[in-house]
Amino acid sequence: MTQEALVLYTIEFVYLIASVLFIFSLHWMSSPATARRGVFAGEIGMLLAVCGTLLHRDIVEWKYIVAALVLGSIIGIPLGKVQMTAVPQRTALSHAFGALCVTLVGTAEFYLQSPNISPFMMVVLAMEVILGSLTFTGSLMAAGKLQEILPQRPITYKGQNIVNLAFMLIAVGSAGYLVIHPGATHLFPLMVFIPLIIGVLMIIPIGGADMPTVISLLNSYAGLSAAAMGFVLNNKLLIIAGALDGSSGFILSVIMSKAMNRSFSNVLFGAFGQVQASAAATGEQKTARSATAEEAASILSAANKVVVVPGYGMAVAQAQHKVREMYDALTKKGVEVKFAIHPVAGRMPGHMNVLLAEADVPYDRLIEMDEINGDFAQTDVALIIGANDVTNPAARTDASSPIFGMPILDVDRARTVMVIKRGMSPGFAGIDNPLYYDDKTLMLFGDAKAFVGNIVRELSGGGH
Repeated sequence: MTQEALVLYTIEFVYLIASVLFIFSLHWMSSPATARRGVFAGEIGMLLAVCGTLLHRDIVEWKYIVAALVLGSIIGIPLGKVQMTAVPQRTALSHAFGALCVTLVGTAEFYLQSPNISPFMMVVLAMEVILGSLTFTGSLMAAGKLQEILPQRPITYKGQNIVNLAFMLIAVGSAGYLVIHPGATHLFPLMVFIPLIIGVLMIIPIGGADMPTVISLLNSYAGLSAAAMGFVLNNKLLIIAGALDGSSGFILSVIMSKAMNRSFSNVLFGAFGQVQASAAATGEQKTARSATAEEAASILSAANKVVVVPGYGMAVAQAQHKVREMYDALTKKGVEVKFAIHPVAGRMPGHMNVLLAEADVPYDRLIEMDEINGDFAQTDVALIIGANDVTNPAARTDASSPIFGMPILDVDRARTVMVIKRGMSPGFAGIDNPLYYDDKTLMLFGDAKAFVGNIVRELSGGGH
Protein backbone atom coordinates (compact mmCIF):
# COMPACT_ATOMS: atom_id res chain seq x y z
CA MET A 1 0.00 0.00 0.00
CA THR A 2 1.38 3.39 -0.97
CA GLN A 3 1.76 6.20 1.52
CA GLU A 4 -0.89 8.23 -0.29
CA ALA A 5 -3.39 5.35 -0.12
CA LEU A 6 -2.63 4.90 3.59
CA VAL A 7 -3.37 8.57 4.25
CA LEU A 8 -6.68 8.35 2.35
CA TYR A 9 -7.75 5.27 4.29
CA THR A 10 -6.78 6.98 7.54
CA ILE A 11 -8.87 10.02 6.66
CA GLU A 12 -11.90 7.87 5.78
CA PHE A 13 -11.53 5.91 9.04
CA VAL A 14 -11.30 9.11 11.10
CA TYR A 15 -14.37 10.47 9.29
CA LEU A 16 -16.25 7.23 10.03
CA ILE A 17 -15.48 7.48 13.77
CA ALA A 18 -16.49 11.16 13.75
CA SER A 19 -19.79 10.32 12.03
CA VAL A 20 -20.57 7.64 14.62
CA LEU A 21 -19.80 10.10 17.42
CA PHE A 22 -22.12 12.70 15.87
CA ILE A 23 -24.96 10.16 15.77
CA PHE A 24 -24.41 9.11 19.38
CA SER A 25 -24.09 12.77 20.36
CA LEU A 26 -27.61 13.50 19.09
CA HIS A 27 -28.94 10.36 20.76
CA TRP A 28 -27.40 11.18 24.15
CA MET A 29 -28.45 14.83 24.05
CA SER A 30 -32.10 13.77 23.85
CA SER A 31 -32.02 13.08 27.60
CA PRO A 32 -30.84 15.43 30.39
CA ALA A 33 -29.19 12.50 32.15
CA THR A 34 -26.85 11.83 29.20
CA ALA A 35 -26.64 15.35 27.72
CA ARG A 36 -23.11 16.03 29.00
CA ARG A 37 -21.91 12.80 27.41
CA GLY A 38 -23.59 13.85 24.17
CA VAL A 39 -21.86 17.23 24.14
CA PHE A 40 -18.50 15.58 24.83
CA ALA A 41 -19.05 13.06 22.01
CA GLY A 42 -19.92 15.88 19.62
CA GLU A 43 -16.79 17.81 20.59
CA ILE A 44 -14.53 14.78 20.09
CA GLY A 45 -16.25 14.04 16.77
CA MET A 46 -15.66 17.60 15.54
CA LEU A 47 -12.01 17.49 16.66
CA LEU A 48 -11.51 14.25 14.71
CA ALA A 49 -13.25 15.76 11.68
CA VAL A 50 -10.94 18.78 11.70
CA CYS A 51 -7.81 16.67 12.22
CA GLY A 52 -8.85 14.28 9.46
CA THR A 53 -9.35 17.16 7.06
CA LEU A 54 -5.91 18.56 7.90
CA LEU A 55 -4.36 15.27 6.74
CA HIS A 56 -5.39 15.95 3.14
CA ARG A 57 -2.49 16.30 0.73
CA ASP A 58 -4.42 18.95 -1.21
CA ILE A 59 -3.52 21.57 1.40
CA VAL A 60 -1.10 24.01 -0.22
CA GLU A 61 -0.90 27.01 2.13
CA TRP A 62 -0.87 26.12 5.82
CA LYS A 63 -0.46 29.73 6.87
CA TYR A 64 -4.05 30.56 5.84
CA ILE A 65 -5.41 27.56 7.76
CA VAL A 66 -3.42 28.49 10.87
CA ALA A 67 -4.60 32.10 10.58
CA ALA A 68 -8.21 30.93 10.27
CA LEU A 69 -7.86 28.64 13.32
CA VAL A 70 -6.40 31.47 15.38
CA LEU A 71 -9.09 33.92 14.27
CA GLY A 72 -11.83 31.36 14.95
CA SER A 73 -10.44 30.72 18.43
CA ILE A 74 -10.29 34.45 19.18
CA ILE A 75 -13.98 34.77 18.25
CA GLY A 76 -15.15 31.43 19.62
CA ILE A 77 -13.64 31.42 23.12
CA PRO A 78 -15.48 34.58 24.30
CA LEU A 79 -18.70 33.33 22.68
CA GLY A 80 -18.40 30.14 24.69
CA LYS A 81 -18.32 32.08 27.97
CA VAL A 82 -21.66 33.89 27.63
CA GLN A 83 -24.29 33.86 30.38
CA MET A 84 -26.88 31.09 30.17
CA THR A 85 -29.50 33.74 29.37
CA ALA A 86 -27.56 34.61 26.21
CA VAL A 87 -27.35 31.04 24.90
CA PRO A 88 -30.27 31.50 22.43
CA GLN A 89 -28.65 34.46 20.64
CA ARG A 90 -25.25 32.78 20.87
CA THR A 91 -26.81 29.74 19.14
CA ALA A 92 -28.22 32.01 16.44
CA LEU A 93 -24.75 33.49 15.91
CA SER A 94 -23.33 29.97 15.52
CA HIS A 95 -25.85 29.31 12.77
CA ALA A 96 -24.87 32.60 11.13
CA PHE A 97 -21.14 31.75 11.14
CA GLY A 98 -21.78 28.25 9.79
CA ALA A 99 -24.05 29.56 7.06
CA LEU A 100 -21.54 32.24 6.06
CA CYS A 101 -18.87 29.54 5.79
CA VAL A 102 -21.09 27.45 3.54
CA THR A 103 -21.87 30.44 1.32
CA LEU A 104 -18.21 31.44 0.94
CA VAL A 105 -17.13 27.88 0.13
CA GLY A 106 -19.94 27.53 -2.40
CA THR A 107 -18.98 30.81 -4.04
CA ALA A 108 -15.32 29.76 -4.29
CA GLU A 109 -16.26 26.36 -5.76
CA PHE A 110 -18.51 27.96 -8.37
CA TYR A 111 -15.84 30.29 -9.69
CA LEU A 112 -13.21 27.52 -9.59
CA GLN A 113 -15.35 25.06 -11.57
CA SER A 114 -17.37 27.31 -13.88
CA PRO A 115 -18.27 26.71 -16.65
CA ASN A 116 -17.46 22.98 -16.30
CA ILE A 117 -20.20 22.24 -13.77
CA SER A 118 -22.66 19.39 -14.27
CA PRO A 119 -26.39 20.17 -13.91
CA PHE A 120 -26.65 18.03 -10.76
CA MET A 121 -23.66 19.72 -9.14
CA MET A 122 -25.04 23.17 -10.05
CA VAL A 123 -28.39 22.31 -8.44
CA VAL A 124 -26.64 21.23 -5.25
CA LEU A 125 -24.35 24.25 -5.28
CA ALA A 126 -27.30 26.60 -5.79
CA MET A 127 -29.16 25.03 -2.87
CA GLU A 128 -26.02 25.37 -0.74
CA VAL A 129 -25.56 29.06 -1.52
CA ILE A 130 -29.24 30.09 -1.33
CA LEU A 131 -29.85 28.32 1.99
CA GLY A 132 -26.52 29.52 3.37
CA SER A 133 -27.12 33.16 2.43
CA LEU A 134 -30.63 33.45 3.85
CA THR A 135 -29.62 31.52 6.98
CA PHE A 136 -26.70 33.90 7.53
CA THR A 137 -28.74 37.11 7.60
CA GLY A 138 -31.79 35.40 9.10
CA SER A 139 -29.72 34.15 12.02
CA LEU A 140 -28.18 37.59 12.55
CA MET A 141 -31.70 39.09 12.66
CA ALA A 142 -32.84 36.41 15.11
CA ALA A 143 -29.82 37.10 17.34
CA GLY A 144 -30.61 40.83 17.17
CA LYS A 145 -34.19 40.25 18.26
CA LEU A 146 -33.13 37.93 21.07
CA GLN A 147 -30.52 40.43 22.28
CA GLU A 148 -33.18 43.17 22.02
CA ILE A 149 -31.00 45.18 19.66
CA LEU A 150 -33.89 44.90 17.21
CA PRO A 151 -37.60 45.21 18.10
CA GLN A 152 -39.01 41.91 19.37
CA ARG A 153 -42.46 42.73 18.04
CA PRO A 154 -43.21 41.79 14.41
CA ILE A 155 -42.29 44.47 11.87
CA THR A 156 -44.84 44.16 9.10
CA TYR A 157 -45.89 46.03 5.98
CA LYS A 158 -48.53 45.54 3.35
CA GLY A 159 -47.69 42.91 0.75
CA GLN A 160 -44.60 41.63 2.55
CA ASN A 161 -45.28 37.99 1.69
CA ILE A 162 -45.60 38.88 -2.01
CA VAL A 163 -42.30 40.76 -1.85
CA ASN A 164 -40.58 37.79 -0.17
CA LEU A 165 -42.00 35.40 -2.75
CA ALA A 166 -40.86 37.66 -5.60
CA PHE A 167 -37.31 37.78 -4.25
CA MET A 168 -37.26 34.01 -3.82
CA LEU A 169 -38.46 33.51 -7.40
CA ILE A 170 -35.63 35.74 -8.64
CA ALA A 171 -33.06 33.72 -6.68
CA VAL A 172 -34.47 30.36 -7.81
CA GLY A 173 -34.85 31.62 -11.37
CA SER A 174 -31.20 32.67 -11.42
CA ALA A 175 -30.23 29.27 -10.07
CA GLY A 176 -32.32 27.54 -12.73
CA TYR A 177 -30.66 29.53 -15.51
CA LEU A 178 -27.20 28.69 -14.12
CA VAL A 179 -28.08 24.99 -14.12
CA ILE A 180 -28.64 25.25 -17.88
CA HIS A 181 -25.91 27.82 -18.53
CA PRO A 182 -23.22 27.45 -15.83
CA GLY A 183 -21.01 29.90 -17.69
CA ALA A 184 -23.36 32.82 -16.93
CA THR A 185 -21.21 33.94 -14.01
CA HIS A 186 -22.81 37.40 -13.93
CA LEU A 187 -25.96 35.83 -12.43
CA PHE A 188 -24.20 34.17 -9.51
CA PRO A 189 -23.89 37.33 -7.37
CA LEU A 190 -27.65 37.76 -7.76
CA MET A 191 -28.18 34.24 -6.46
CA VAL A 192 -26.06 35.12 -3.42
CA PHE A 193 -27.27 38.62 -2.53
CA ILE A 194 -31.02 38.13 -3.06
CA PRO A 195 -31.23 35.40 -0.36
CA LEU A 196 -29.30 37.74 1.98
CA ILE A 197 -32.22 40.16 1.63
CA ILE A 198 -34.73 37.32 2.02
CA GLY A 199 -33.12 36.32 5.33
CA VAL A 200 -33.73 39.80 6.72
CA LEU A 201 -37.28 40.09 5.37
CA MET A 202 -38.13 36.57 6.56
CA ILE A 203 -37.29 37.25 10.23
CA ILE A 204 -38.39 40.86 10.89
CA PRO A 205 -42.14 39.98 10.69
CA ILE A 206 -41.71 37.21 13.30
CA GLY A 207 -42.32 38.03 16.95
CA GLY A 208 -40.27 36.98 19.96
CA ALA A 209 -42.79 34.28 20.89
CA ASP A 210 -41.80 32.30 17.81
CA MET A 211 -38.02 32.65 18.16
CA PRO A 212 -37.54 29.10 19.59
CA THR A 213 -39.14 27.61 16.47
CA VAL A 214 -37.28 30.02 14.19
CA ILE A 215 -33.92 29.10 15.73
CA SER A 216 -34.52 25.37 15.24
CA LEU A 217 -35.70 26.02 11.66
CA LEU A 218 -32.58 28.09 10.91
CA ASN A 219 -30.57 25.22 12.39
CA SER A 220 -32.25 22.95 9.87
CA TYR A 221 -31.41 25.30 6.99
CA ALA A 222 -27.77 25.49 8.10
CA GLY A 223 -27.57 21.70 8.25
CA LEU A 224 -29.10 21.21 4.82
CA SER A 225 -26.75 23.77 3.29
CA ALA A 226 -23.78 21.98 4.92
CA ALA A 227 -25.01 18.64 3.49
CA ALA A 228 -25.18 20.26 0.05
CA MET A 229 -21.62 21.52 0.54
CA GLY A 230 -20.62 17.93 1.29
CA PHE A 231 -21.82 16.90 -2.17
CA VAL A 232 -19.97 19.80 -3.78
CA LEU A 233 -16.70 18.96 -1.97
CA ASN A 234 -17.24 15.19 -2.20
CA ASN A 235 -16.97 14.98 1.57
CA LYS A 236 -19.04 12.17 3.10
CA LEU A 237 -18.63 13.46 6.66
CA LEU A 238 -20.15 16.83 5.74
CA ILE A 239 -23.06 15.08 4.08
CA ILE A 240 -23.73 12.94 7.16
CA ALA A 241 -23.26 15.76 9.68
CA GLY A 242 -25.34 18.19 7.61
CA ALA A 243 -28.12 15.66 7.14
CA LEU A 244 -28.19 14.94 10.89
CA ASP A 245 -28.29 18.65 11.69
CA GLY A 246 -30.87 19.45 9.03
CA SER A 247 -33.24 16.59 9.84
CA SER A 248 -33.02 17.00 13.62
CA GLY A 249 -33.61 20.76 13.33
CA PHE A 250 -36.62 20.20 11.10
CA ILE A 251 -38.11 17.53 13.36
CA LEU A 252 -37.63 19.79 16.38
CA SER A 253 -39.34 22.65 14.52
CA VAL A 254 -42.30 20.38 13.76
CA ILE A 255 -42.52 19.30 17.41
CA MET A 256 -42.43 22.91 18.61
CA SER A 257 -45.01 24.06 16.09
CA LYS A 258 -47.24 21.22 17.25
CA ALA A 259 -46.64 22.30 20.86
CA MET A 260 -48.01 25.73 19.91
CA ASN A 261 -50.77 24.24 17.73
CA ARG A 262 -49.50 26.29 14.81
CA SER A 263 -48.30 25.57 11.30
CA PHE A 264 -44.98 26.54 9.74
CA SER A 265 -46.74 29.02 7.49
CA ASN A 266 -48.35 30.68 10.51
CA VAL A 267 -44.99 30.89 12.30
CA LEU A 268 -43.19 32.33 9.27
CA PHE A 269 -45.92 34.56 7.89
CA GLY A 270 -48.43 35.10 10.70
CA ALA A 271 -46.75 38.10 12.40
CA PHE A 272 -47.53 36.46 15.74
CA GLY A 273 -46.78 38.79 18.62
CA GLN A 274 -48.53 42.02 17.66
CA VAL A 275 -49.65 43.87 20.78
CA GLN A 276 -53.36 43.39 21.36
CA ALA A 277 -55.68 45.85 23.04
CA SER A 278 -55.38 45.55 26.80
CA ALA A 279 -58.23 45.46 29.24
CA ALA A 280 -57.53 49.04 30.29
CA ALA A 281 -57.54 50.24 26.71
CA THR A 282 -60.93 48.69 26.03
CA GLY A 283 -62.44 50.27 29.11
CA GLU A 284 -62.72 47.01 31.04
CA GLN A 285 -61.28 47.48 34.52
CA LYS A 286 -59.72 44.49 36.24
CA THR A 287 -57.85 44.24 39.50
CA ALA A 288 -55.10 41.86 40.51
CA ARG A 289 -54.28 40.85 44.08
CA SER A 290 -50.66 41.09 45.16
CA ALA A 291 -48.74 39.52 48.03
CA THR A 292 -45.41 39.95 49.79
CA ALA A 293 -42.53 37.48 49.98
CA GLU A 294 -43.46 36.75 53.60
CA GLU A 295 -47.05 35.90 52.61
CA ALA A 296 -45.86 33.78 49.67
CA ALA A 297 -43.43 31.85 51.89
CA SER A 298 -46.21 31.18 54.40
CA ILE A 299 -48.50 29.79 51.68
CA LEU A 300 -45.70 27.62 50.24
CA SER A 301 -44.79 26.28 53.70
CA ALA A 302 -48.38 25.23 54.33
CA ALA A 303 -48.62 23.36 51.00
CA ASN A 304 -48.20 19.64 50.48
CA LYS A 305 -47.60 19.84 46.74
CA VAL A 306 -46.03 22.73 44.79
CA VAL A 307 -45.44 22.96 41.05
CA VAL A 308 -42.97 25.58 39.88
CA VAL A 309 -43.44 26.90 36.31
CA PRO A 310 -40.26 28.57 35.00
CA GLY A 311 -40.28 30.97 32.07
CA TYR A 312 -38.11 33.53 30.35
CA GLY A 313 -38.47 35.90 33.31
CA MET A 314 -36.48 33.42 35.38
CA ALA A 315 -33.79 33.36 32.68
CA VAL A 316 -33.56 37.16 32.44
CA ALA A 317 -33.22 37.52 36.22
CA GLN A 318 -30.77 34.58 36.36
CA ALA A 319 -32.87 33.27 39.21
CA GLN A 320 -32.31 29.53 38.63
CA HIS A 321 -29.87 29.14 41.56
CA LYS A 322 -32.26 30.91 43.95
CA VAL A 323 -35.03 28.65 42.65
CA ARG A 324 -32.85 25.66 43.54
CA GLU A 325 -32.41 27.08 47.06
CA MET A 326 -36.18 27.46 47.35
CA TYR A 327 -36.61 23.87 46.17
CA ASP A 328 -34.18 22.68 48.86
CA ALA A 329 -35.88 24.73 51.58
CA LEU A 330 -39.35 23.45 50.70
CA THR A 331 -38.16 19.86 50.34
CA LYS A 332 -36.65 20.00 53.86
CA LYS A 333 -40.10 21.02 55.14
CA GLY A 334 -41.64 17.93 53.53
CA VAL A 335 -43.24 19.78 50.60
CA GLU A 336 -43.30 17.85 47.31
CA VAL A 337 -41.90 20.16 44.60
CA LYS A 338 -41.97 19.56 40.85
CA PHE A 339 -41.10 21.75 37.86
CA ALA A 340 -43.51 22.00 34.92
CA ILE A 341 -41.67 22.42 31.60
CA HIS A 342 -43.51 23.76 28.56
CA PRO A 343 -41.87 22.85 25.20
CA VAL A 344 -41.58 26.49 24.10
CA ALA A 345 -40.89 28.19 27.44
CA GLY A 346 -37.97 30.58 27.08
CA ARG A 347 -36.30 31.50 23.82
CA MET A 348 -34.85 28.28 22.57
CA PRO A 349 -35.71 24.57 22.70
CA GLY A 350 -34.94 23.15 26.15
CA HIS A 351 -34.07 26.58 27.58
CA MET A 352 -35.63 25.91 30.98
CA ASN A 353 -34.10 22.43 31.21
CA VAL A 354 -30.64 23.87 30.59
CA LEU A 355 -31.03 26.63 33.20
CA LEU A 356 -32.38 24.29 35.89
CA ALA A 357 -29.73 21.68 35.11
CA GLU A 358 -27.09 24.39 35.57
CA ALA A 359 -28.51 24.95 39.07
CA ASP A 360 -28.38 21.18 39.75
CA VAL A 361 -32.14 20.74 40.09
CA PRO A 362 -32.69 16.94 40.00
CA TYR A 363 -33.62 15.70 36.52
CA ASP A 364 -36.54 13.64 37.81
CA ARG A 365 -38.17 16.82 39.16
CA LEU A 366 -38.43 18.32 35.63
CA ILE A 367 -41.79 17.16 34.25
CA GLU A 368 -42.94 17.81 30.68
CA MET A 369 -46.27 19.51 29.99
CA ASP A 370 -48.26 16.45 28.89
CA GLU A 371 -47.26 14.55 32.02
CA ILE A 372 -47.67 17.34 34.58
CA ASN A 373 -50.98 18.81 33.40
CA GLY A 374 -52.99 16.06 35.06
CA ASP A 375 -51.41 16.93 38.44
CA PHE A 376 -52.48 20.56 38.67
CA ALA A 377 -55.96 19.77 40.00
CA GLN A 378 -54.28 18.10 43.01
CA THR A 379 -51.64 20.84 43.38
CA ASP A 380 -51.82 23.22 46.35
CA VAL A 381 -49.69 25.97 44.81
CA ALA A 382 -48.61 26.65 41.24
CA LEU A 383 -45.72 29.13 41.38
CA ILE A 384 -45.10 30.81 38.02
CA ILE A 385 -41.72 32.50 37.60
CA GLY A 386 -41.72 34.76 34.58
CA ALA A 387 -43.89 32.61 32.28
CA ASN A 388 -46.69 34.36 30.42
CA ASP A 389 -48.24 32.90 27.29
CA VAL A 390 -47.62 29.24 28.19
CA THR A 391 -49.91 29.67 31.23
CA ASN A 392 -52.61 31.81 29.60
CA PRO A 393 -56.04 30.10 29.90
CA ALA A 394 -57.29 32.21 26.98
CA ALA A 395 -55.67 29.54 24.80
CA ARG A 396 -58.48 27.22 25.93
CA THR A 397 -61.41 29.60 26.28
CA ASP A 398 -61.08 32.59 23.93
CA ALA A 399 -61.57 31.71 20.26
CA SER A 400 -60.55 35.25 19.25
CA SER A 401 -57.17 35.01 21.01
CA PRO A 402 -54.05 34.68 18.82
CA ILE A 403 -52.95 31.74 20.98
CA PHE A 404 -56.32 29.94 20.94
CA GLY A 405 -55.72 26.19 20.64
CA MET A 406 -52.11 26.34 21.83
CA PRO A 407 -51.45 23.66 24.47
CA ILE A 408 -50.71 25.35 27.80
CA LEU A 409 -49.81 24.39 31.34
CA ASP A 410 -53.08 24.06 33.26
CA VAL A 411 -51.91 26.15 36.21
CA ASP A 412 -55.36 27.73 36.68
CA ARG A 413 -56.60 24.37 37.99
CA ALA A 414 -54.30 24.51 41.02
CA ARG A 415 -55.83 25.58 44.38
CA THR A 416 -53.62 28.68 44.56
CA VAL A 417 -51.63 30.38 41.81
CA MET A 418 -48.75 32.74 42.50
CA VAL A 419 -47.02 34.68 39.71
CA ILE A 420 -43.62 36.36 40.08
CA LYS A 421 -43.51 39.16 37.53
CA ARG A 422 -42.07 42.66 37.26
CA GLY A 423 -45.38 44.16 36.17
CA MET A 424 -48.60 43.53 34.29
CA SER A 425 -47.11 43.83 30.80
CA PRO A 426 -48.12 41.13 28.29
CA GLY A 427 -45.85 38.30 27.19
CA PHE A 428 -44.32 37.71 23.76
CA ALA A 429 -47.74 37.11 22.21
CA GLY A 430 -48.70 40.66 23.18
CA ILE A 431 -51.98 39.70 24.88
CA ASP A 432 -53.36 40.07 28.37
CA ASN A 433 -53.46 37.05 30.67
CA PRO A 434 -56.81 36.64 32.50
CA LEU A 435 -55.07 34.32 34.97
CA TYR A 436 -53.58 37.36 36.67
CA TYR A 437 -57.04 38.62 37.66
CA ASP A 438 -58.38 35.29 38.90
CA ASP A 439 -59.60 35.27 42.52
CA LYS A 440 -57.12 32.54 43.49
CA THR A 441 -54.12 34.24 41.87
CA LEU A 442 -51.61 36.31 43.81
CA MET A 443 -49.19 38.57 41.91
CA LEU A 444 -45.69 38.75 43.39
CA PHE A 445 -44.27 41.89 41.80
CA GLY A 446 -40.51 42.26 41.51
CA ASP A 447 -37.30 40.89 40.05
CA ALA A 448 -37.51 37.08 40.04
CA LYS A 449 -34.08 36.53 41.57
CA ALA A 450 -34.62 39.04 44.37
CA PHE A 451 -38.16 37.89 45.11
CA VAL A 452 -37.28 34.19 45.21
CA GLY A 453 -34.31 35.10 47.40
CA ASN A 454 -36.67 36.83 49.84
CA ILE A 455 -38.94 33.78 49.85
CA VAL A 456 -35.93 31.57 50.64
CA ARG A 457 -34.96 33.80 53.57
CA GLU A 458 -38.50 33.66 54.94
CA LEU A 459 -38.59 29.88 54.54
CA SER A 460 -35.23 29.49 56.29
CA GLY A 461 -36.11 31.82 59.11
CA GLY A 462 -39.47 30.39 60.15
CA GLY A 463 -42.53 28.53 58.92
CA HIS A 464 -43.07 24.88 59.56
